[in-house]
Amino acid sequence: MEHAAPPAWVMLAYLISGVFFILALRGLSSPATSQRGNRFGMAGMLIAVVTTLVTHEVASLPEILGAIAIGGGIGWIIARRIAMTDMPQLVAAFHSLVGLAAVLVAAAAYLNPVAFGITGADGLINPVSRVEMGLGIAIGAITFSGSVIAFLKLAGKMSGAPILLPLRHVINLGTLAAIIGLVGYFTIDQSPWVFWTITALSFLIGFLLIIPIGGADMPVVVSMLNSYSGWAAAAMGFTLHNTAMIITGALVGSSGAILSYIMCKAMNRSFISVIAGGFGAEASAGSGEAKEQRPWKRGSAEDAAYMMQQAENVIIVPGYGMAVAQAQHVLREMSDILKKQGVSVKYAIHPVAGRMPGHMNVLLAEASVPYDEVFELEDINSEFAQADVAFIIGANDVVNPAAKTDKSSPIYGMPVFDVDKAKTVFFVKRSMGGVGYAGVDNDVFYMDQTMMLLADAKKMCEDIVKALQH
Repeated sequence: MEHAAPPAWVMLAYLISGVFFILALRGLSSPATSQRGNRFGMAGMLIAVVTTLVTHEVASLPEILGAIAIGGGIGWIIARRIAMTDMPQLVAAFHSLVGLAAVLVAAAAYLNPVAFGITGADGLINPVSRVEMGLGIAIGAITFSGSVIAFLKLAGKMSGAPILLPLRHVINLGTLAAIIGLVGYFTIDQSPWVFWTITALSFLIGFLLIIPIGGADMPVVVSMLNSYSGWAAAAMGFTLHNTAMIITGALVGSSGAILSYIMCKAMNRSFISVIAGGFGAEASAGSGEAKEQRPWKRGSAEDAAYMMQQAENVIIVPGYGMAVAQAQHVLREMSDILKKQGVSVKYAIHPVAGRMPGHMNVLLAEASVPYDEVFELEDINSEFAQADVAFIIGANDVVNPAAKTDKSSPIYGMPVFDVDKAKTVFFVKRSMGGVGYAGVDNDVFYMDQTMMLLADAKKMCEDIVKALQH
């Protein structure tokens, strides 16, 4: 049975929703317009959902409203309760749901193809629909299992260090080849064993692809899984003959792929090497312990307050430690006091700071830090040589000069901030015992111009604020 073409008004509604999604992405490209972008996205999704519900008799209205109420209620509760530090794992969890939804839609279409209008005169599923279905379920299953592993790593329920299986590259390539071969074979044989084998192997490869990837690559992994979820949705859009899903999936898939490329470039990494799970594999266990005992200087909140009051230029480099301590609000208070005293304050954001793309930008925006004070790596890195103070709060790998000098380091080649060129460096971290997420010791700790401020980031900033006010 061939699927009938939808009415013209439906196509127009989906086109309008697609335009809203494009405007949403454009708005989300800048913190200044992000709220407007979110509103465009919400409006586009509302149009798409209402249009679909009006034109498809998939279930009774009470069932639909009940499902919306349950899902919306769960989402509202999570949004109210989630801490900003947990946002990366929340994003990974949501990606897993998108992948699982694609798998369930593909399974429903396979089990009842007549209802989806994808059968031919012979009663079999159309070959083109089988390709769409096979790709959708493969990408969806990979997204689901991969996102689950990413969630466990980001949430600390699983080691962030690479878990390297013997012959992992051979196993991964063999499994991927089997999936591609079976998707091709599915076009000529729609037997259940083919469909469910594709599903099982895809769940397996998602697991195998992510467990070898180290913590330092997690921002890229989150972005990559975001892209996968989009392509899975687009593939299912073809199966469902739903233009809105195709447009939305293509936008999410392409934007996620572009973001992954940008982040890989910022880390001087290739996308293939990230997927292969090589990053961090040579790191010395990622143990979180410094490798050697070297002399270092300890500073106090009073030292930091005095030096920053005397400075003309202060550059703040935030990292995941700031997020864990929820120190962004008091950090902004500290910078406001300095600005009132005539000090120039800027924030330097690395593309892979934190645990997901834009993590630091979101935290600073939450604390109402002016957008014109926040700069990306390439825009501010040259200013460290003229900076009187570099104030590093919770960052580590993104300021590690080993990325520039130590060819044996797992982060070698990753562009980092040149904080070592600043006249004075204050480094806020909990203790000297820990190293960054990549498991690499940091020479900045031991430089002559560095003072270590060992404390909880929020408590240290509060103490600095008190010292600045006296």
